[in-house]
Amino acid sequence: MYLVDTTKSHRDVNLVSIKDDLYMAVACDSCGGVGEKEGDVVKVPPYIVGRFTCRVALMEILSIGSIPISVTAAICSEPDPTGKGILSGISDELGDLFLEIPVTISTEKNIPTCQTGLGITIIGLVEKEKLRINNTRPGDMLYCIGIPKVGNEVFLDDPEIPNTLLIKELLNIPNVHEIIPVGSKGIKGEAEMLASYYGLDIHWKDKLPIDIQKTAGPST
Repeated sequence: MYLVDTTKSHRDVNLVSIKDDLYMAVACDSCGGVGEKEGDVVKVPPYIVGRFTCRVALMEILSIGSIPISVTAAICSEPDPTGKGILSGISDELGDLFLEIPVTISTEKNIPTCQTGLGITIIGLVEKEKLRINNTRPGDMLYCIGIPKVGNEVFLDDPEIPNTLLIKELLNIPNVHEIIPVGSKGIKGEAEMLASYYGLDIHWKDKLPIDIQKTAGPST
């Protein structure tokens, strides 16, 4: 297949036109220094690394209305136990959405590693007429779901942070025009990028109860 001038970026997702009415969506996320190895800064099981890194890329794909069809996991550690734990986390994160899609895997088998590293890419498909972008309008309200958390503040099943099932629920609400997963740029950074894209300004309320400049880590 030969594609010419058919790729465009939207936030953290690349969209490739593969048919007149269909986009392939590509999103990725990386995680380093988080795990159980000697050089890891944040100590958590590899399972947690797999779940949250997969969750970030999944949220990017789901938020634009795309359906995930494939995952790649570049694991910069040995196959077992680190790789095995990461893959278990990825599998369970996909399982929350009842997704049975292929996961292409690579692990480090030649060099011993002292720090955990992971890169995940997720590919999805979305019909162009169902693409959930470019829908923000002047006068829209901006709502925050979740609390910015990073590092040791993040744990599984925290009721204060969103998951992929919530993203799917939000997509079914007609008055939700766009969904923006927030990560390292923080709420303020992501919101101002969105507003700038549409040539709009944001009027923030005084004394907000959360830190809108803080990184939200793995899309918390």
